[in-house]
Amino acid sequence: MLEQLEAIRERFHEVSQQIVQPEVASDVKRYKTLSKEYKDLEKIVKKYEEYQLLLGQIASAKEVLTTEKDEEFREMAKMELDELEPNQDVLEQELKELLIPKDPNDSRNIILEVRGGTGGDEAAIFAGDIFRMYQRFAQNQGWQFQIMDQTEGSSGGFKEIIVSVQGEDVYGKLKFESGVHRVQRVPATETQGRIHTSAASVAVLPEAEEVDVQINMNDIRKDTFCSSGAGGQSVNTTYSAVRVTHLPTGLVVQCQDERSQIKNFEKAMTVLRSRLYEMELAKQQAEISGARKSMVGSGDRSDKIRTYNYPQSRVTDHRIGYTVYNLPAVMDGEIGDFIEQLRIAENAERLKEGAV
Repeated sequence: MLEQLEAIRERFHEVSQQIVQPEVASDVKRYKTLSKEYKDLEKIVKKYEEYQLLLGQIASAKEVLTTEKDEEFREMAKMELDELEPNQDVLEQELKELLIPKDPNDSRNIILEVRGGTGGDEAAIFAGDIFRMYQRFAQNQGWQFQIMDQTEGSSGGFKEIIVSVQGEDVYGKLKFESGVHRVQRVPATETQGRIHTSAASVAVLPEAEEVDVQINMNDIRKDTFCSSGAGGQSVNTTYSAVRVTHLPTGLVVQCQDERSQIKNFEKAMTVLRSRLYEMELAKQQAEISGARKSMVGSGDRSDKIRTYNYPQSRVTDHRIGYTVYNLPAVMDGEIGDFIEQLRIAENAERLKEGAV
């Protein structure tokens, strides 16, 4: 591990020197690539330097115990060692986690899709609640949220809503959210006070660029229609809404959020590219994992991943058995604990597999 860390520190110093060169600053693409590498390496180098400082302090304390005759100095050195040595294990574990190869998609923006599942009107209302949960989390992270397309439910919420989320490490933080989210509560539409169970599905797709997915425009069928709101209410009377069909896969994407047909087409193509990219990623992951299915990393949107129980104010993530009793805060966007616990679980799996 130490040899790996030394190599990383050496590379960090190389990147530090390159990034200030005038020819690099004038090359936007190269500067962006080096800036990202600098930021990623800096986290590891800072932790490594903290670790080296700690090892130096431990060595100094041990030397005092070996050479010092004064009992008071020896006692102080013992106390210092008792305090320092537990930190060595903590820092070593943190370094091992930092050395786990990052998912190259973690830094990407995402396309987030939320759909009402089983449960009729209540499912659409819950899909709206889940959407707002992610929207508030994104606001707290300083991310940008842009609606690509939406179909409202007849009693509120959304039958489907698709958004682009842009910011730092968006996919890395939200990639474990794909799956079925189940709710247990008394719906607003229930007259006899009975608890109902309904669901919403979430898909988190890393946003693909044109260089990632090459689409032959001969494989695309484009249909236009008038945009409409909930209940068929006309939004505008021009044919600005766009439906795109990818003929080889049968994937269909529509977008009607913009008044411009061109903008709607661009948005639809962005979503289509991301869905095609996700399909390719799923194939690669299946080949890599073989028969083993990761506890937290499958991203299978048919898996029931979390239950939101309103009567008990309980939220449980079934993949890692993690439960909290602060449902109102979770629905207000405080999902950081779940994201952190899922990240820890994934890192533990990868460490067991000998990634580091």
